[in-house]
Amino acid sequence: MTAATTPSAPTTSTSVTAHQVWLRTRGVLLAVLLLVVAAIALAAARSGDQHGRLDPRSADRNGSRAIAELLKDHGISVRVVTTLQAATSATGPDTTLLVTSPNLLTPHQQDTLRTATNGATGRTVLLGADSVSLGTLAPGVHAKPSTSVVARPPACSLPAALRAGAAETGGIRYAADGLDTDACYPAAGLPSVLFLRQPAGQETVLLGSPDFLYNERLDRQGNASLALQLLGSRPHLVWYLPSLTDPSATDGTTGGDGIPDNDTADGGSSFIELIPSGWLWGTLQLALAAVLAAVWRARRLGPLVTERLPVAIRASESTEGRARLNRKANARDRAAASLRRSTRTRMAALVGVSPREAHSPSVLLPALSTRIGPAHRDLTALLFGPAPTDDSALVRLADQLDSLEREVRTS
Repeated sequence: MTAATTPSAPTTSTSVTAHQVWLRTRGVLLAVLLLVVAAIALAAARSGDQHGRLDPRSADRNGSRAIAELLKDHGISVRVVTTLQAATSATGPDTTLLVTSPNLLTPHQQDTLRTATNGATGRTVLLGADSVSLGTLAPGVHAKPSTSVVARPPACSLPAALRAGAAETGGIRYAADGLDTDACYPAAGLPSVLFLRQPAGQETVLLGSPDFLYNERLDRQGNASLALQLLGSRPHLVWYLPSLTDPSATDGTTGGDGIPDNDTADGGSSFIELIPSGWLWGTLQLALAAVLAAVWRARRLGPLVTERLPVAIRASESTEGRARLNRKANARDRAAASLRRSTRTRMAALVGVSPREAHSPSVLLPALSTRIGPAHRDLTALLFGPAPTDDSALVRLADQLDSLEREVRTS
């Protein structure tokens, strides 16, 4: 005889299907796709405006080729550099050094630039310098909140400013007490163009905004005249465009003169000090974006959905299991309340009482008395009475409720 094989019970797979993965991730994928498309469109739309910003070789609207050509026409040589070593090696008494982004320089780069220009009789022009770089490059000068860039009169006795007249200035404002300065083009009481003279003959010019050097703004007001006089006071102009790829941004072992810096020699320089300030702010913004994304993902995305159970449970088994739990916990009050609530709900529909008023004695009891006639039992105690004291009383309650419901159905 061959042994009879018992057929295996059908099983339900709990693995996630490809369709379910698509339904769960399509919202996130769509959001990412929209962000990518928007970023590409924005980059394409603004690529022409942002290319070569303040670059004397760029003819874009935010480039500075126009002023560079004017300077060349006036016999001023213009040299573009992108490294700190090239900028410091070109400094001298007959040279104007223009730093387009002094705030992008690391503390080590600022110290090196300050050492190279200190004591020289040339001129250094800093565009948009604030508290990040002023402490090293212009000690004693403090940055104040910026203002809008509009045409302003010079309001000072400096010959260069008087010859230029009104120019589009603004941006960061400066305050310097006890220093030999010429404060021009004031905005809200503080200058946006500051001429700082050092005892050794070095001149430092602080411009709160570089907007008047842009190609699109050079022909307005006295912008061209002011730019020519600020940048053309010496025969040579070194146009320094700081770059994050400059090796000096990460090399803090030696200064511009080859002498070890005090902080690195003592081992006190930290990794944070070597990071440009712009990168620190960018990292902070990314961290904030990550926190917001985590909060967004932590919320429940949409209403709850029913999921297929791995096994099917019969209603009778579920009812029996709940009854066993109630019996084990001696929860006769909960069992009686559940029986009475269900009976009242079903009988309310039979006697024309709304489900909302099915559990109101003043509404349900008169309707039942009208349906079955004079009550032969106490309906109040049966439907709204106290909980049974023992299991036998609970069984009698269930029988009485069942009998009452059958009577209402057949009446």
